[in-house]
Amino acid sequence: MDDKPELILGDKPRVGLIGSGSWATAIAKMLLCNVDRLNWHVRSRKNIEAFKLTGRNPSYLTSIQFDVNKIAFSDDVNTIVRESDVIFVVVPSAFVQSVFKSLTVSLADKYVISAIKGLIPDSNMIVGTWLNQVMGVQLDRIGVISGPCHAEEVALERLSYLTMACQNVDLAREYARLITCHFIKTSVSDDIYGTEYAAVLKNIMAIASGVFHGLGYGDNFQAVLISNAIQEIKRFVDTVHPIPRDIKSSAYLGDLLVTAYSQFSRNRTFGTMLGKGYSVKSAQMEMLMVAEGYYATKSIKTINERYQVPMPITDCVYNIIYGKVSPVIECMLLTEQLR
Repeated sequence: MDDKPELILGDKPRVGLIGSGSWATAIAKMLLCNVDRLNWHVRSRKNIEAFKLTGRNPSYLTSIQFDVNKIAFSDDVNTIVRESDVIFVVVPSAFVQSVFKSLTVSLADKYVISAIKGLIPDSNMIVGTWLNQVMGVQLDRIGVISGPCHAEEVALERLSYLTMACQNVDLAREYARLITCHFIKTSVSDDIYGTEYAAVLKNIMAIASGVFHGLGYGDNFQAVLISNAIQEIKRFVDTVHPIPRDIKSSAYLGDLLVTAYSQFSRNRTFGTMLGKGYSVKSAQMEMLMVAEGYYATKSIKTINERYQVPMPITDCVYNIIYGKVSPVIECMLLTEQLR
């Protein structure tokens, strides 16, 4: 009988989770199907105490009941990093730098998985690049989780699929096993750049979908919009990171579809509010969660100044959000460019 292959992470890696929003809470639910103990960074000490008392996240996905005896909570990110071998980072991209600002423990010898669907502000780096260049994490140890998957459906244990990307595919398989359970199926990829950029872009496309929905455009138009959206995503990722990839696979097209159409999509909701006449500030104030596409739109626009990829949908969203152009006018102009 052949010996089992030696695992890169070992039989029982110590797993940490940084973040306590809805997606982080959903990933915690997946992880606790597979690990005996989870080191979980929750920024608010008050929320930690409430979590321990009730067994539920007091702010997000409150229907999920956790066995708190399997969780080591800490409001100190250094504690989580120090006591974990594998670390899942699940915070909004706009807050990544502030979360790690107080970190004195090195990430260089850790295995880090990003479940962040946004770009680092100012630098406009994808998270994987930032983890490598700024935090010193080895590139072949960085994992990226991509959808299609909404946290709310994970809470309901509705069957969902995720893709785990890592340049080391064997390691991607081990990362994937940590989140695979009876309601989560996984596949692996070596395309960390393409999956990250596609995850960023689909949020912009979902805002566009929401704007048109808010303006009263119907399903016939939405089908054309999203058909053009996946072509726009393909043009961009193929230009920025030209490797063979199947843009029709779940990590790209599937993630776009669920974000553009789902009732749970915060980016579509944000766009719908803009289409209905809300100002950007008013829409942001009314939403309880961050719409990553708001930040991503400006970042992608800046990045594309270098590449000059035709991106009419992204330009439309940018003009509405940052140029303060009327959604009615901007969307009418876009309809003339779609085919």
